[in-house]
Amino acid sequence: MKPRFMIAAALSLLLCIPAFAGNDSKTKKEVQYNENGEIIKTGINYGPLPVVAFDADRGFQFGALLNLYNFGDGKNYPNPNSQWYFEASAYTKEASINSYKLIVNYDNKTLIPGVRMSICTGYYKDSALDFYGFNGYQSNYIPMTELNDEGYFKYLPDAAGEKLMEKGKTPKGFYRFSRDLIKAKADFTGKILDNLYWEAGYNLSWMKTGSFTPNGYEVFAGNDFQHGTTLFDLYKAWGIIPESQADGGLTSAIRVGLMYDSRNIENNPTKGIWAEAHVIAAPKWLGTTDPHYKFCATMRQYVPIVPEKLTFAYRLGYQGTFGSNAPWYAMPFYTNMGPKADNDGFGGYRTVRGLMLNRVQGQDVGFYNIELRWRFIDFQLANQNIAFAISGFTDAAHVFKGYDLQNKTGKYTELYNKFIDINKADGFHGTAGAGLRFIMNQNFIVAFEYARCFNKQDGNGAFYINTGFLF
Repeated sequence: MKPRFMIAAALSLLLCIPAFAGNDSKTKKEVQYNENGEIIKTGINYGPLPVVAFDADRGFQFGALLNLYNFGDGKNYPNPNSQWYFEASAYTKEASINSYKLIVNYDNKTLIPGVRMSICTGYYKDSALDFYGFNGYQSNYIPMTELNDEGYFKYLPDAAGEKLMEKGKTPKGFYRFSRDLIKAKADFTGKILDNLYWEAGYNLSWMKTGSFTPNGYEVFAGNDFQHGTTLFDLYKAWGIIPESQADGGLTSAIRVGLMYDSRNIENNPTKGIWAEAHVIAAPKWLGTTDPHYKFCATMRQYVPIVPEKLTFAYRLGYQGTFGSNAPWYAMPFYTNMGPKADNDGFGGYRTVRGLMLNRVQGQDVGFYNIELRWRFIDFQLANQNIAFAISGFTDAAHVFKGYDLQNKTGKYTELYNKFIDINKADGFHGTAGAGLRFIMNQNFIVAFEYARCFNKQDGNGAFYINTGFLF
């Protein structure tokens, strides 16, 4: 696996982020404390963070993100009354020079009496997005170095007649495709009983997909492939990805469900249960290109071993389809109701840490995260509540219902047999790792985590710096 390094450049800046409540700056505010000895935050607090990242295929990622939290009069602290999230970042490598994302999320609990409103929008342009096939281990992952040793790649000369890749460098891009994605959703949540809530929302996603064009080499030289053939191109040639879906499509869906939530703190829970189940209907009459129906269930629990200090946490998730298959381009998304956007792909920071992004795709997919969190220090600095925590974890995912991987065209059977084995059963794609977190005011959280895979078919390992807890 190509490691993904997410490197924060200004952690020290976070320790002196001011909080303001909109009062006259000349008026000194009286500091109040809660029963845990924390300063009760009021008004608007913000947390900016530089985004500086590196990906072996996409190059450096750079940009910025900003969290805005409105605590109002502090009555609900540490849970904010409303919050904004902004992110703008891009990639620099030549193959991914046109890759970037723009995100705006908004969450409000007070605008509509008795109803929480969450809106998430974003534009994601990926010139080199991960693609490892479907059904987990039924799709054989062969590292690029091995493919290169077998002579599948032919380097192209540059203007001076020299190879663009020298000294045994392995070409990148065979496991990539391009994607433009626009996402928007509006979710609403209301209380039924003490900790039981209804959920309803609308989700829209438009996707344009295409082939990734390698730079400096061609794949499978000597065959009747077009220049720059990738695994994504082979899936189309075999008819696994239907021609009618090869370019992506529009998904317009209604979501309804139930949620049970007894967490003590939303963004940094140390006790309680957070469970939800919902159905997703994307019918033709709503404008969906390829109609489909899905369901999703997630169970999360936070068990205090030492109150406020040591917490055992786990998440169990399962997402599947009703009736006919969902289109291939809708499979990688694990749906979230509420203030966070859908998780993009199984693997990576938001689902299975250490696993290659999109390594596990199928019609029905389940996964788990098991984690022990130790908050080992708390202090106050610059009128902020600061804490550090470490964690150890293990994650895994499994395809329970696969996508049809039959070679429908009969083309390129030698390559088909090399990359696909429909007689092989999928197993759990497991990882394990550890992390460190910087926590400010129970909401603004910066995470440093590293995880390794148990099976080389899933990659080697990955290091992340991101925001928040995984769940």
